[in-house]
Amino acid sequence: MKFLCLAYGSGADWKKLTPAEQNTLLAADQRIRDRGAFISAVEEQATTVTAWDGTPKTDAHPFAMSRVPLAGFSIIEAKDVDEVVRLVADTPCARAGGAIEIRPLLDTSSH
Repeated sequence: MKFLCLAYGSGADWKKLTPAEQNTLLAADQRIRDRGAFISAVEEQATTVTAWDGTPKTDAHPFAMSRVPLAGFSIIEAKDVDEVVRLVADTPCARAGGAIEIRPLLDTSSH
């Protein structure tokens, strides 16, 4: 099964870590990449699109609000959510004042 992992964290919290701590956490990301997962950081700037009345509108702010910004995401294949939790528990956002939100992905490509 595939899981979408949304990583939330702030650059300020990351910068509080020593270079050695940062390297240790980045190594956890690399272990996940080595399994074949797609991992990406994101810019803080966001464009939100809504078309609730049929007319597309854009807003230069994120739709979802959090105490820390969305910092990145990954798509991880694992047997269950417990395996994903073990994989992401030592990644930068999980350990440096942020959080990782895990959501199972549903394959809707045939619809």
